Amino acid sequence: MRPAWKSYVALGDSFTEGLDDLRDDGTPRGWADRVAERLAMDVPDFRYANLAVRGKLLHQVVADQIPVAEQLRPDLITFSAGGNDIIRPRCSPDWVAERFDAALGRVMATGAEVVIFAGFDTRRVPVLSRIRGRIATFNELLRTIADNHGCKLVDLWAMAPLSDPRSWGRDRLHLTPDGHRRVALRTLEVLGVPVTEDWREPLSVEIPRPWQHRRQEDLSWARDYLVPFLRNWASGRPTGEGFAPKRPELLPYVEAMPGTSTQLS
Repeated sequence: MRPAWKSYVALGDSFTEGLDDLRDDGTPRGWADRVAERLAMDVPDFRYANLAVRGKLLHQVVADQIPVAEQLRPDLITFSAGGNDIIRPRCSPDWVAERFDAALGRVMATGAEVVIFAGFDTRRVPVLSRIRGRIATFNELLRTIADNHGCKLVDLWAMAPLSDPRSWGRDRLHLTPDGHRRVALRTLEVLGVPVTEDWREPLSVEIPRPWQHRRQEDLSWARDYLVPFLRNWASGRPTGEGFAPKRPELLPYVEAMPGTSTQLS
């Protein structure tokens, strides 16, 4: 029998904040909100907080979010961090994993059920495919860390639909609403929560496009996203500045998420 969690805190960066999966009012929803929506169906007084902030590096998540989780002491915590570190030039997966291991120890010490995430397979993403080996190395380290700490792991690398470029937004860094839906379903599956949809459902048959269109998209992406990213990295500009957690308090679900339904889709 799985536990009926009464409270859930999500820690992380833009992946957990839910960018590119927007509600009608323009605020991000994302897989974590979708997980909370499903869990709230079983527990009338279910409480939820989402402390994730876009652009945050691992050390920022550790400094800003983990102390809050330690105070809140929820029944369930999802912890996803390190992705923004791994994609930065000259980053060492071993260095990030060592710090993730120490951070996870603090999260586990809260007594919560903890879920972490292995990174995506970028083999079909231009430019990011070049760091695929680095991501794979980090993933293997995360699997060992999860096993050592006895926490659950959602293997995003193994989710074939997410390796399809159509599961990603224009910036190629954030999932589409359907991508977030699939991650929520997979997370619930790992937690042992029954769902009525299957994240494995294949995407529709892709219609081939002329290579000129694909190259133009690559050039537009490099101009609008890659170059600004490299410029900010080279200047040492802090990431995530000016943004605050969207759900900073562990509130009853209905109060924390006004006007939302309990449907994943």
